[in-house]
Amino acid sequence: MEQFLLRRPSARWLSGLLAGALTVAALTGLVGLLNPHVPALNLWVLYVLPVMLVALKWGTGIAVVTAVFGAGAFSYFFLSPQHTLAITDLPSLAGLGVFLVTAVVVGQLAARMRQKAQESGRFAEEQSALRRVATLAAQPVSPSVVFEAVTREVGQLCHADLARMEHFEEDGSVTGVAVWSRVPARLAVGTRLGLEGPSIARAVRQTQGPARINDFAGATGEIAQEAHEVGIRSSVGCPIVVAGRLWGVIAASTRSPDPFPPDTEVQIAGFTEIVATAIASAESRAQLAASRARVVAAGDEMRRRLERNLHDSLQQRLVSLALRLRVTKDTVPAELPALRAELGQATQELSEAVEELRETTRGIHPAILSTGGLGLALRALARRSAVPIDLHIDTKSRYPPPVEVTAYYVVAEALTNVTKHANASHAEVIVDQRDSTLWVSVRDDGVGGAGTQRGSGLIGLHDRVEAIDGIVNLTSPAGEGTLIQVSIPLQRTDGLSPAIV
Repeated sequence: MEQFLLRRPSARWLSGLLAGALTVAALTGLVGLLNPHVPALNLWVLYVLPVMLVALKWGTGIAVVTAVFGAGAFSYFFLSPQHTLAITDLPSLAGLGVFLVTAVVVGQLAARMRQKAQESGRFAEEQSALRRVATLAAQPVSPSVVFEAVTREVGQLCHADLARMEHFEEDGSVTGVAVWSRVPARLAVGTRLGLEGPSIARAVRQTQGPARINDFAGATGEIAQEAHEVGIRSSVGCPIVVAGRLWGVIAASTRSPDPFPPDTEVQIAGFTEIVATAIASAESRAQLAASRARVVAAGDEMRRRLERNLHDSLQQRLVSLALRLRVTKDTVPAELPALRAELGQATQELSEAVEELRETTRGIHPAILSTGGLGLALRALARRSAVPIDLHIDTKSRYPPPVEVTAYYVVAEALTNVTKHANASHAEVIVDQRDSTLWVSVRDDGVGGAGTQRGSGLIGLHDRVEAIDGIVNLTSPAGEGTLIQVSIPLQRTDGLSPAIV
């Protein structure tokens, strides 16, 4: 009790008392103006108005104090004997009692209304936050974007000073994947912390359920030390479970001495379900992308092997056979011109077959791409084109085989369409590396109107590029030519942050 009496009044109490005193003073002035025309006892009910206003804003306690102010002012200025707080007649005393009881009842009702309004507003705020992150998670965005959004929403909804999402590692540590803070904090994403000492992450890992720490005083360990540096007093958090396995934890922390409300775990749990769904979806997309990439890589390897076998065995044998036929033709006696002519014809046809085989193997997989790189392969492709090509290659680097093969077939397919369908007189090919992305552009001045619905060539091009996380943009208005732009990342990204994979 002594501590309560010695406690300094809060700013809320002071503002409430000031508001109550001012409204009682203003109302007393109004009653003073009305008193000559209306009996004073008929005006005391007006003092319920400031009590109601204060109760709605500041609660029952300050409303009762305001009621006492009002009763004292009314008694002092308008009840007989005036200018004294003494109440001598029973009706006045009864009226004062009813007035105080009314103040308490109104204050209680107002407090309940305010509590219901706060709960309703809090629920609406929570539902709005859940809708925002659920809408974001439903889009094909990186999980890191969802992590950041969820962590921010949890921190703001819980009125926390700091919120953090962490991923459990196999070695027993945790890695931060998202951080939100109202206060200066050096909590970088990717920081790995051990679980020695008390922490929300440790408690969640042990219990597989929600956890809270109401005081970090005297606690040791990396996370507790971090809490001391930031000034965190208490924390609460919930597990993130993906496909039945404990994936991580999200926690909210405060520097206030007052712990989080009892229903905070329930609020946070709603967000962990969205995070789990986003992670599961991203993992499924990553597995599908990896499967597509393996299929494309297997097909490329098969084509390389087939090209190598045709070049090193069948093509060489056919070339050798053509030479032997040519030598045999030269040894035929002059008196056998028909045989000599027949061998010459066979030699010519065999040479043409060898050339057709070479062209076929280039279509399967150009050997020059493996030996000389993308630049030489594209220059050879441009030289063979039936349409004049302006070729601009602004890089001399060698790239991973999937990147070079994809870029080559993008240009090859585009130039094939230029020759067969575009009715173009000119085409331009640009290959350029920008930061960690290889850009390929093929433009022609043909009839336009190209689209994936016209054949499987462009569909296959999309599939091949997307299999290695690339992007294809096709612009082909009728009568204005066609532009194919492709961006291929030089570093594989599966949509998952390093902390997930």
